[in-house]
Amino acid sequence: MNTPFDIEFLENATEKLKAIAHPIRFLMVDILYKETKLSVTDIHEKLDIEQAVASHHLRILKNQDIVKVVRDGKNSYYSLSRPSYYDIIKSLTKD
Repeated sequence: MNTPFDIEFLENATEKLKAIAHPIRFLMVDILYKETKLSVTDIHEKLDIEQAVASHHLRILKNQDIVKVVRDGKNSYYSLSRPSYYDIIKSLTKD
């Protein structure tokens, strides 16, 4: 394949896109961009899903370095590791 991208980059990029390409995770990226920092409780309440479901999807995003976690005492707060991940969401939505 003749491409300016190396295989490692392509594999990494497609894994990140797969991680975002789920309705719940798509919404998580959207709300984390708008709210900047939320706990898993905040997220599961905003999305009206079980906390275990929210934790599962956040773990997938975290494993792909799409979100980062900062612990503050007993609480963990999630935020986008790079605000530019929201650009993926924005590019797929109507203006």
